[in-house]
Amino acid sequence: MHKQDRAALFRTRLSDVMQRDGVTRSALARRVGADRSTIAQVLQDGAVRLPGGQLVAELAEALGVSADWLLGLTDRPERPGDVLAAALTLTGAERSTADAQIVAWHAEARGYKIRHVPATLPDLLKTEAVLRWEYAAADAQTADRAVEVAAGLLGWLNEAGSDYEIALPLGELRAFAQGAGYYEGLPLEVRRAQLDHMAEQCEALFPALRLFLFDARQVFSAPVSVFGPLLAVIYVGRFHIAFREGVRLRRLTEHFDWLVREAVVDARDAARTLREMSAALPRTTSHEKGA
Repeated sequence: MHKQDRAALFRTRLSDVMQRDGVTRSALARRVGADRSTIAQVLQDGAVRLPGGQLVAELAEALGVSADWLLGLTDRPERPGDVLAAALTLTGAERSTADAQIVAWHAEARGYKIRHVPATLPDLLKTEAVLRWEYAAADAQTADRAVEVAAGLLGWLNEAGSDYEIALPLGELRAFAQGAGYYEGLPLEVRRAQLDHMAEQCEALFPALRLFLFDARQVFSAPVSVFGPLLAVIYVGRFHIAFREGVRLRRLTEHFDWLVREAVVDARDAARTLREMSAALPRTTSHEKGA
C-alpha cells in the first residue's frame, strides 16, 4: 500500500472508531497522555506521514483495537488477545449428556455435518438402561434429563437435515460387550440390548447416521466433535476446548476424516458387526448358571 493511502486509511479508521465509541479528541488525548493538538495533527485531512509507533500503539490500546488494524495490515479490528479469545474458548463440561452447551452446539450446527469421536459409546445411541447405569451416582433429575436429551438428539437428527458421522474405537465396543473396564458391572442383558439398539439405529438412520470403527492400536483420537464449518470441540474431562478459527477447524476435520479412512469397519458394516457381538454374548451369566 502506498504511504499516502495507508495514512488516509489510518485516519479513517481512527476517526470511525472514535465516532463509534463517542470519544472526543480531548478525551483521546487524555487517554494517551498527549496534547489535543497532537491528536488534531494525526486526524488532519491530507496528512501524509503516520504517527510514530509509540503513539500508534497507545491509540490502539486506548480505543480497544489492534495497531495492525489501524495501519491497514488486517481487516479485523480486534486485538490479538481478543481474536484468540473468540477463536478458542474453554467451557465447563458437566458429567451429563444433558450439558446445555452440547445441546446448544447441536442446535447451532443444524443442517451441517457433525463428526463425533465419543469418550465412551455415543450418547445419542445409548439406551435408557445404560444411561441410568452411568448416572446411578447422580441425582434422579440428572439421569432423567440425560435420557430425555439422548432421545431428543435422535429426534433432532431426523429433523435437522444433518449428517452425523461417528468414529469409535473397535476396542471400546469390545470392552462394552465384555463388560470390561469402564463397563464393569453392567448387566449382560443391558449390554446385549444396547448392542441390538445400536445396530437397529445404524440400519434405520443410514446414511444420515454413519458409524465407523477404527483400531486404536493403529490410529488414536481424543474425544472430539466437529460441528460443520462452525466449530470443533475437544473434550478433556472437566472442560471442553472449543475452536472456531478456520485453520484449526480444518485440521480437526482432517483428523476425523483420517479416522474414517483408516476405519477397520465401514459404516455399511457397522450394524452387522454390532449384531455379531450381540450374538456372541453368552445367553446366561456364570451367576445364573450356578443358580
